Amino acid sequence: VGEQALLKCSFKSSSPITENLLVDWTYRPLTGGQMERIFHYQSIPYPTASGKFKGRIFWAGNVANGDASIAIQSPALSDNGTFICSVKNPPDV
Repeated sequence: VGEQALLKCSFKSSSPITENLLVDWTYRPLTGGQMERIFHYQSIPYPTASGKFKGRIFWAGNVANGDASIAIQSPALSDNGTFICSVKNPPDV
């Protein structure tokens, strides 16, 4: 709590990394409910513009090195939940 949390995500692809590579991070609260997209990356990072993580999520990855990690600033216990990283690098999925 209070410090930056790094959410690691690494991937391998049989295809070359291009600008078509997509990274999506989704989140579901510990209490359940709908999954919500909290981060999107395609050539540049697109942090969420709404919700509990607005202004607190930052790109910490380097897709050229197979890293799609993000960081959450000032995490709180209420942020507890399931975080899922999904990487697509067409034609490799």
